[in-house]
Amino acid sequence: MAIAYRFGPFALDVAAGILSCGDRPTMLGGRAVALLERLVGAEGAPISKDDLIEAAWPGLVVEDSNLTVQIAALRRALQEGGGASDWIATLPRRGYRYAGPAVATAGAEASPALALPCKASIAVLPFRDLSEDGSQTYFVDGLVDEIITGLARIKWLFVIARSSSFVYRSSDMDSRRVGRDLGVRYILQGSVLRTGPRVRVVAQLVDAETGGHVWAQKFERAAADLFALQDDIALSAVGAIEPGLRQAEVERVRRKRPESLDAYDLTLRAQPDVFSGMPDRSARGLGLLEKVLELEPDYALAHGYAAMAYHNRFLRAGLREDDRARSIHHARRALEHGRDDALALTFAGFSFGMDAHDRQAAFEAFEAARLVSPSTALTHILGSVVFAWQGESEVAIEWSERGMRLSPFDPWAFAAFDAQALGHFNCERYDEACRAAYRSVQSNPGHSITYVQLAAALARLGRLDEARVAAGLVLELQPNFRYGQQFAGVNCAPALAASLGEALRSAGLPE
Repeated sequence: MAIAYRFGPFALDVAAGILSCGDRPTMLGGRAVALLERLVGAEGAPISKDDLIEAAWPGLVVEDSNLTVQIAALRRALQEGGGASDWIATLPRRGYRYAGPAVATAGAEASPALALPCKASIAVLPFRDLSEDGSQTYFVDGLVDEIITGLARIKWLFVIARSSSFVYRSSDMDSRRVGRDLGVRYILQGSVLRTGPRVRVVAQLVDAETGGHVWAQKFERAAADLFALQDDIALSAVGAIEPGLRQAEVERVRRKRPESLDAYDLTLRAQPDVFSGMPDRSARGLGLLEKVLELEPDYALAHGYAAMAYHNRFLRAGLREDDRARSIHHARRALEHGRDDALALTFAGFSFGMDAHDRQAAFEAFEAARLVSPSTALTHILGSVVFAWQGESEVAIEWSERGMRLSPFDPWAFAAFDAQALGHFNCERYDEACRAAYRSVQSNPGHSITYVQLAAALARLGRLDEARVAAGLVLELQPNFRYGQQFAGVNCAPALAASLGEALRSAGLPE
């Protein structure tokens, strides 16, 4: 272990993020270790609360109580190992200082970290085989291979090869050290346990810069066919990881100084506004995407996001023909430059189906996206919306459920529930339509079309007072809403349009 500091019975390995007492590592987490490093390195000088918070929560705004909790954990660990309670002194209204035994520095300098790629980067470490005799290692390694292969198909993600990440099979190194060694921002690790006829996989995604957890999920399946199970879990894991990574990248970019952003980072900044589904926020996102396309005119994903943003403006800000034309233009550019990018193909397909009213082109784009990356949940979710407005209700429900299985907490979940609500409504299953619409509202309460589905379902159930409340929320979010224009804008199937229109008229929405 490359020791940075020794004091009393303790050794602090800064690079690995581990405090050891004698030959035993303590159970301190990454934030507590970062605080200790700052205190010990100051050699007894006072450290303000602000400086300590910046050391443990860089770039974040947190309450002082978080610092208090971590300092208490440090004191407990130091007292338990060192037999004294005065290692860290509190300076009222000022901060803290290290007050323990003299500190000695030792050990070689840590090797320099590899430069991070300009886009999101990940290493998948060997998962632990939790079977008693270690007999499932072949299955576990095969599962990780499938996950690496699936992640490698995501265009915007840099994935470390198996030959490099599997070096850490027998190592229990800190994730931050692994991130430095491999030059990646995220680490995926996990475990597999087979008990009788079932296999349980637990996977967790770690930010290798901070050591913090980004995402964790458990997958459990029957083990009748181990290799089919391997494929199923890998597909589900990749599908769930992708939106978690995208959100983590958005949060990371929000903490960066705006003048340091490149095309990739600007696209990430635009993502939440585009994904809102509403025209005012989409206009803000378009401002960023225009800068992206000035930097990289052939950036397929930026064109895909722009197509979606203009779709939001077209459908919910007056059905202006120039917005529709721009959506289709950017969809064509996304298709032209993104034939190996599942997300770009997905947004292109959505624009073709919803704005160009070319359903054949839409489904060809969706199928191309599924060939590139079968685990991309958003392909199934947005595809389900196009199927739903076309009146292909059972297919819409099937695709939306598939998307939600791949990514149960996807930021686009509201669209999947909208497709389910439309599908059930069209099949006269109004209770189920109502439940799906409520779930959509919970997922994105700022999306006007969700309340359209809810108002229609409630009206069909005879709950007119509630239907009128939902209709009022539609007009509050989208004052110019007219259901006839909505149906024309998306080329709604005639029978569905007639049934929906009758229900929305009784709910009080204007035609």
